[in-house]
Amino acid sequence: MAETTFPDEFPKGAKHGKLARGALNAASGLLPLAGGLISAAASAWGEHEQGRMNEFFRHWVEMLRAEMEEKQKTIVEIMQRLDLREEEIADRIQSPEFQSLLRKSFREWAGAESDEKRSLVRNLLANAASSSVCSDDVVRLFLDWIKNLSELHLAVISKIYNQNGITRGRIWESLGRDPVREDSPEADLFRLLIRDLSTGGIIRQHREADYAGNFLKNTRPKTSPGASSNVQKSAFDDSESYELTALGDQFVHYAMTDIPIKLTYTPENPEQG
Repeated sequence: MAETTFPDEFPKGAKHGKLARGALNAASGLLPLAGGLISAAASAWGEHEQGRMNEFFRHWVEMLRAEMEEKQKTIVEIMQRLDLREEEIADRIQSPEFQSLLRKSFREWAGAESDEKRSLVRNLLANAASSSVCSDDVVRLFLDWIKNLSELHLAVISKIYNQNGITRGRIWESLGRDPVREDSPEADLFRLLIRDLSTGGIIRQHREADYAGNFLKNTRPKTSPGASSNVQKSAFDDSESYELTALGDQFVHYAMTDIPIKLTYTPENPEQG
């Protein structure tokens, strides 16, 4: 595979106008939807506008370079966590199914906007290569979760995993947040987070189950009329407990659990101390 390289210098001055316009025309082939607009700009811009155009390209290429470096670093960290002496793992990483997962994760790389999310993608792919507990369909779902969930969503998942049966009030406290009014933006945000995770199949209110895994109906007596209240349930309710769903539990083990490094790199000619 040919190595992707980026230019360190950009054309300066009017005499390089044709080169910059040629780069714009080339870019239009890479971006079909914007091709017409870019080609028109390349034809219409004069030589005196090359400075602005070069500055645009400089920022663009720096962005691409940073993204390529992040992807390269992630691939290296995945390989460090795999034992390729195991035939099953070696076959797995070369399979079309695993290559499809790699393409999906890198195609949607913009969703991994933080180093923490990049680590989640790394953990997920490394676990997907070395374990068959989760199907590839589930791994794809987890990639979508990583893309769409905020870091606050992930923090709530961690709190519920670390303390199964925790209430919303205790989650808020364990996040280190100060008490707020029920009609505050912070309370609305917390309600939204819990609703996102609940409707997304990641967390649920605690349910009793029988030995076969069937969920039992709630047999708690209804509240008597005299004990009713005209105040709605708090966003920070401290009575109902929450737990991870089976999918949520697998997500924690696959994406939020790091595999120990199995392969380290030592320079061939280390400097003498």
